[in-house]
Amino acid sequence: MKRPADTRPPFTDSEVLRATLHRLHSAGEQSWRDDPEAAELMRYAMDKYGALARKHRLEPEEAAVAAFEVMRTRAARDACDPWAVVTRAVQVTLIAEERANGLLCSTHQARRPQVSAHHDAERFSDRDVALIDYHPAFRDNLMTALADGLNEDNEPTNAFFALDDTVEVFIELGWPTEIARSGVEYICNRLGRSDNRQAAFEALRRDRHPLALLDIDQRAWLSMLRAVLGNQSSVRAKTNAGRGVLLLLLIGYDVDDVLDMPEIARTILAAADALVPGASRV
Repeated sequence: MKRPADTRPPFTDSEVLRATLHRLHSAGEQSWRDDPEAAELMRYAMDKYGALARKHRLEPEEAAVAAFEVMRTRAARDACDPWAVVTRAVQVTLIAEERANGLLCSTHQARRPQVSAHHDAERFSDRDVALIDYHPAFRDNLMTALADGLNEDNEPTNAFFALDDTVEVFIELGWPTEIARSGVEYICNRLGRSDNRQAAFEALRRDRHPLALLDIDQRAWLSMLRAVLGNQSSVRAKTNAGRGVLLLLLIGYDVDDVLDMPEIARTILAAADALVPGASRV
């Protein structure tokens, strides 16, 4: 006869559950497979812990498995409140399962504090913003120095000396002093507010304001950008042209060293020859 919907099975009582667990244990491992009460107990566990499993982004069946594992132990059979032991064990197991899924490791490893303390694994495609645009591990020395600005003694850092030396390089290669200084300072200002050199380069490349501010044409402006920040092509990333004047000066090169680099000098000289007053308004 079908049990009424509001009638709970007898093993919901802790004393009955203890007796049931002792009986199943005494009958041997096969009893968990063949005993009708064991099957009903697992269905009840699935319903009882289903919401908890979904909270941890798991299926109710996984909660039933966790309950089954703890019900077979002596700790559950001999506990004053077997259901309390089962509930806590299921909760701990589900938390570990969720962490294991997030960390891409085994449940056993996820139980260890030194492992579970890490954040979940992420795919590079999971975020709208590229990892290199926000993670501090990808900030190069040039960006860090410009972001720091002044040291604790309020004295100029190497970044400020590198800026002045960059201006000197442009002046030595034929650029007017005012245009060279204003252009380099404009680039460094944007660089200090960007996440990386490539982001700053792309923003400055599309910026029309410097053309009017410096009174130069687009070709001269792009040449200045490539010289100061480096050629952004991945092929040139490890070359002097890829590093750019500012980074080279910051990492220890001096003005004479940079002037002797033909790949950089050619770019700056070509742009100097193309400087025409009023070109930005043509």
